[in-house]
Amino acid sequence: MSTTADYSAFLRQSNKGRPTLDLAIEGIVSADAIATIEHSLRLTPGLVSARLNFTTRRLSTEWTAPDCDPTPAIETLERLGYRVAPFTSDRSESDEDRRTKWLLRCLAVSGFAAINVMLLSISVWAGNVTDITPETRDLFHWLSALIALPAAGFSGQPFFYSAANALRERRMNMDVPISIGISLALGMSVYETAHHAEHAYFDSALMLIFFLLSGRVLDHAMRKRTRAAAANLAALRVPIATRLNPDGTYSELPSEALTEGDLILVRPGERFAADGIIIDGSSHIDQSLVTGETARIKRVEGDRVFAGTLNGETLLQVKVSASGEATLLADIERLIDNAVLAKSRYVQFADRVAQIYAPVVHVAAALTAMVWIALGVSVHDSLIIAIAVLIITCPCALALAAPTVQVVVAGALFRRGILMKSGDVIERMAAVDTIVFDKTGTLTLPEPGLDDAGELSDEALRWAGQLAQASHHPLARAVRDYAVHRFGAIGVLTGVEEVTGEGVRIVQDGVMITLGSPAFCKLPLPLWRDQNSIIAFRNGDEAGYISIGQVLRQDAMQTVSALKRDGYRLIILSGDQKGPVQTLADELGVGEWIAAAKPHEKLAYLDGLKSQGRTVLMVGDGLNDAPSLAAASVSLSPATGAHVTQAAADAVFTGDRLAAVRDTLLLCKRGQHIMRDNFLLALVYNLIAVPLAVGGLVTPLIAAAAMSGSSILVTVNALRARTVRGI
Repeated sequence: MSTTADYSAFLRQSNKGRPTLDLAIEGIVSADAIATIEHSLRLTPGLVSARLNFTTRRLSTEWTAPDCDPTPAIETLERLGYRVAPFTSDRSESDEDRRTKWLLRCLAVSGFAAINVMLLSISVWAGNVTDITPETRDLFHWLSALIALPAAGFSGQPFFYSAANALRERRMNMDVPISIGISLALGMSVYETAHHAEHAYFDSALMLIFFLLSGRVLDHAMRKRTRAAAANLAALRVPIATRLNPDGTYSELPSEALTEGDLILVRPGERFAADGIIIDGSSHIDQSLVTGETARIKRVEGDRVFAGTLNGETLLQVKVSASGEATLLADIERLIDNAVLAKSRYVQFADRVAQIYAPVVHVAAALTAMVWIALGVSVHDSLIIAIAVLIITCPCALALAAPTVQVVVAGALFRRGILMKSGDVIERMAAVDTIVFDKTGTLTLPEPGLDDAGELSDEALRWAGQLAQASHHPLARAVRDYAVHRFGAIGVLTGVEEVTGEGVRIVQDGVMITLGSPAFCKLPLPLWRDQNSIIAFRNGDEAGYISIGQVLRQDAMQTVSALKRDGYRLIILSGDQKGPVQTLADELGVGEWIAAAKPHEKLAYLDGLKSQGRTVLMVGDGLNDAPSLAAASVSLSPATGAHVTQAAADAVFTGDRLAAVRDTLLLCKRGQHIMRDNFLLALVYNLIAVPLAVGGLVTPLIAAAAMSGSSILVTVNALRARTVRGI
């Protein structure tokens, strides 16, 4: 497909009002394609940006005009040798499965052929030192050629296609020396066989392909496993929504066609097609996508719901507030894409080295051959040594050292509800020695909660929760949520009267039951007063006060204690008044705290810590602490609902668990160590292997095994970053 008409149905509007188009790019076999494709498209008329996600093979493009013509961009991609189609999650999954099967077929063919050729080679090796006849040896070599040549042609496709594309674009990648090495080994083997030589190298070429494909399949499987979580998010999208029309009729339409203000119906067991507000009905909803908790949560009229979450037992009417790419679900998918696309300093270093390394490998192999020829060695033997050098010096292990770890750590963080927004988060998190916490919305939950119910009985609290369900006051929601959490289903009262700004009341069996201000409940102001808000309750003779305030995150105490044991310096930096901050700091056992800090004072304090040589992690709400988050060495923000992509932090975490802070630090620190281990492994391999190959001490077969083994080793080593002791 190459015409505008083919793609017009797939154009959509971005948050900036610009048309965007996502394309599926087939034929990408290495990360080198990212720079090539993005660079080639930069001069396309009307194209604002083009960003390729190597993990999903999705090219996201943004255009200037509504009547954009993507034809030039598509033709450019096709000239580069790539197949282009509109991107859909179903197509992406299908392409991924097809590529996996293709790699496995190539691996199976190379493995089967390598085993059979190796059996023939062993017979030749044994016969060369005993009594094999030249005619028998030639027969075995020709049988090896009959097996190896078609098998190598089929199983080597992933490398040959990549190398051909690179050469067509007049650039080098790692697959170029690999393809040259395989071709030279096969060509030399055919020449040797035709001239009745004792040795051929069909086994070396096939073993090289087999080992390389093993590493590539392993890397592919690891990335696919990490992508599974993101693919699960895409599966939560609801393609069709049921809209309630103004005339009372119903119509079904694509969920992306919904607009703000539309009314939709969500039946029991269905997922929400858009973000919105419940305007009729109440139900228990699975919001694990947002909260990280698997337990279903009661949601009633006035509560927010999010696309992709699952409705429980009741039919709901929802007023749409965001649809399509503006939903929370789409926000989280974009964060995952950004995390995969972003490159850390280690990855950038490895990419630069790999680009320089390919021409260096060819020069080294050519110089090796010329030196050996100058020393009097035959052209034949010199070429064999050059082939070994070409194979053994391929920088596959170096190129895989950092990206594999980054993929594994990003996947491990995502499974814990933590989303990276920057490529170098791992390195910066690993260097942290000081953690600065904001108070409100960070150490405490962002929404107020029931702090103290005084002497009220369970029955009184149940009544208070039922009354609170009928109120639109924001403080009433805290009472209702507490009752639902404590008692489960609390029932719904009918006939409740709400007095705006005062409270709610109902008459039961001739007794007035009230919930609201002390005056509304005919109670005096309590003698005890603090920073919290007060709600009064009266049921006949039973009366009391409910204190509503900021509630400490459930695991804040354990997390702070664990961070102190880990050796971090902890500080609370808050804009709240001295009393609440000091109380919280004493409760958590944090000795350093600052209260009533204005935004510019927070910035100055963080700059002071950095000037002392401290590497500071700032943990704060992404909406009101953006300057502080930007000023810190690295930042982490609790994000809920619509806040998720507004946070100015390097990473965000969903749910109510503060343990995400320690999980992030531990996983990033372990990832950093494993990256360094991988670079060390790659360096040691090259320091040992290259001199041996240049010295003529390594055959092409041993070179293939050594080079492929080093790639597999760093990939397997990266898998250790999935888990860390202590979390």
